[in-house]
Amino acid sequence: MSADWWRDAVIYQVYPRSFADGDGDGTGDLAGVRARLPYLAQLGVDAVWFTPWYVSPLVDGGYDVADYRTVDPAFGTLDEAEKLIEEAAALGLRVIVDIVPNHVSDQHAWFRAALAAGPGSPERELFHFRPGRGAHGELPPNNWPSQFSGPTWTRVPDGEWYLHLFTPEQPDLNWAHPAVRREHEDVLRFWFDRGVAGVRIDSAALLAKDPALADFEAGVDPHPYIDLDELHDIYRSWRTVADGYGAVFVGEVWLPDAERFARYLRPDELHTAFNFSFLACPWEPERLRAGIDATLAEHAPVGAPATWVLCNHDVTRTVTRYGRADTAFDFATKAYGTPTDLALGTRRARAAALLTLALPGSVYVYQGEELGLPEADIPAGRVQDPMHFRSGGTDPGRDGCRVPLPWTADAPWAGFGSTTEPWLPQPADWSRYAVDRQSADPDSLLTLYRTALALRRTEPGFGDGPMDWLPAAPGVLAFRRPYGLLHVTNLSAEPVPLPPHALLLLASGPLTEAGELPPDTSVWLRED
Repeated sequence: MSADWWRDAVIYQVYPRSFADGDGDGTGDLAGVRARLPYLAQLGVDAVWFTPWYVSPLVDGGYDVADYRTVDPAFGTLDEAEKLIEEAAALGLRVIVDIVPNHVSDQHAWFRAALAAGPGSPERELFHFRPGRGAHGELPPNNWPSQFSGPTWTRVPDGEWYLHLFTPEQPDLNWAHPAVRREHEDVLRFWFDRGVAGVRIDSAALLAKDPALADFEAGVDPHPYIDLDELHDIYRSWRTVADGYGAVFVGEVWLPDAERFARYLRPDELHTAFNFSFLACPWEPERLRAGIDATLAEHAPVGAPATWVLCNHDVTRTVTRYGRADTAFDFATKAYGTPTDLALGTRRARAAALLTLALPGSVYVYQGEELGLPEADIPAGRVQDPMHFRSGGTDPGRDGCRVPLPWTADAPWAGFGSTTEPWLPQPADWSRYAVDRQSADPDSLLTLYRTALALRRTEPGFGDGPMDWLPAAPGVLAFRRPYGLLHVTNLSAEPVPLPPHALLLLASGPLTEAGELPPDTSVWLRED
């Protein structure tokens, strides 16, 4: 692949704990991934992004990192990670790893040293330790809201408080301290030296904090810890490191302001950032078109490619979301017992796959999305996600999109590889989605993804480049890509005629007997 492969790559997200179990202990691991690398190569993706595989107590699914330079024994060893990177490269797959710079685990050596050293120590300067408010320091230093539910400050026995925007087990680092910056640049070099092609940056807009730790006031800018200007100097330094290796960044940047979002994508900062407005958009033609236009417009001034994603390890799976009355995604509205029409959701997910893969830029596919996996209902006693517990049990949490994958329909636990029950329970009907069953079905969603990705790689017109909207009936999205490639998605309630074309390349579902495009269906066409 060329040096700018990332501009139109299709990148597959692996959540290692739930991808494949190589040693049979109920937890996915690197051995399981290595055995399944040919599957990913056959699927047709260009790169694989791994959520954290580092040493971690797994309080927050690995996003509480205790040591960035080695692999958690539950997943394998550093030697296995190096072999995985080599074996993936031999199959034409690049590897992207996850870096979590906002916080570490409370088991990280730095934080344990800070607790032991006490108030006023250099060790505590690496974090945000402060005395409390109130007559006896019994109140938190400020009122900052959590990224999860619950408080953002925890008091330690000597009376000081420390900041954690997520869980108490994830203390925030002080990015104003030069040692924090040096450490993370060294971590980047550590993984780039091992052949990693890129880094996904978790919570990329949260690192810098108001040094005064001023109280949060809704609607008042600047926000005390989201999108502070100091972040851009951090990422310029990171970019210098990455450029020395030819490596790339993708940022997790949740920002409603398109102009400020685009600042992270300037030529000397991040290469790409996830497009969460598209992910959260409902299955509505006007909203989707507006979201696509806004995304392309905000990327254009900085020359960065758009990055499209329908779901990931944090959000409700596409099939389930699109089968509900409210097809948008919002963390605040997640609730138990939401009625879902999975047949409708699956039809829409198939159409959305072709829509997403036809747009200009790169695409991320979350593991199991190509299988049409729905969100699973996790029994109350098996939930592990801290979002659930910190909400008092009202938030279902994120475990439902993290259930171990089904590989072989007739094998125990659908061929996940375990000799004991997996760490999260699979639904009783999980075998219906198994890879072996879908591989043998020409009409399966897996077959659709494989066909679409093969066409995207071989047919001209896909990937990065221009896009022009075409006149279309109400409820229909139609656009032209280079070399006469046409895309049409019908979101209306009635079948619609196809535009003039010479060849039907691919359809997400069958056309009508009259050759029209049914509702919730997409096609790729080649013009006359």
